[in-house]
Amino acid sequence: MISIFALEGIPEIAPGDDLAAIIAGAAAGALIDGDILVVTSKIVSKAEGRIVRAPDREQAITEQTVRLVASKPHAHGTGVTRIVENPQGLVLAAAGVDASNTPEGTVLLLPEDPDASARAIAAGLRERTGKRVGVIISDTLGRPWRLGQIDLAIGAAGVHVFDDLRGRTDSAGRTLEVTITATADELAAATDLVKGKTSGRPVAVVRGLPEVVTELDAPGARSIVRSSADDLFSLGTREAFEAGVAEGLRRAGVTP
Repeated sequence: MISIFALEGIPEIAPGDDLAAIIAGAAAGALIDGDILVVTSKIVSKAEGRIVRAPDREQAITEQTVRLVASKPHAHGTGVTRIVENPQGLVLAAAGVDASNTPEGTVLLLPEDPDASARAIAAGLRERTGKRVGVIISDTLGRPWRLGQIDLAIGAAGVHVFDDLRGRTDSAGRTLEVTITATADELAAATDLVKGKTSGRPVAVVRGLPEVVTELDAPGARSIVRSSADDLFSLGTREAFEAGVAEGLRRAGVTP
């Protein structure tokens, strides 16, 4: 049986805090082998000092943008929504720059290397508790074609991030050819049901999936991100149209 519960007693996190020690203390000896801890990226960013002074959030987004995917002016005429690729390789709104629950005039950036952050927390927890646990770092992302946001895995250590079902057969005896379940994303989304956005409970534990827990050097959440070469939707509608026009002019020898 799978169970999911949030840890109580996680304090406000400050730069330099030892998250593994804090989480182990909040767990109070309750962790067991095979547990998976899902940690909200916000507290990881705070512990790693990813708080930057940025009176203009838009400028911070620009600085964290590797590639613009799509943009759209807000309906009320103030501001633009930007979907971009950030330095972590994630494609998401506003490059993951977060202005909520931070001091006035500052913003939070995502962890510089979420997989490395997850490995450090997992290693610390294994050392302190003596338990073979895995760690997922989650962040809230929107989804193409669907309204609303869910939590997804942006960092992982000590967990199998995929369940590759290719080669197995379904209930009708047909061979599965392309099915690869994004286990880490499913776990991240599920734990948000108990963590919530405003409850002050940024860490949750998934129990009952010991087969998902593995060595710390297993591929992390970065392996979930589809490469640009394989991305069929690498540009927004307007951006793709403009790129097509520019390419047509180039081929015709016309200088814009």
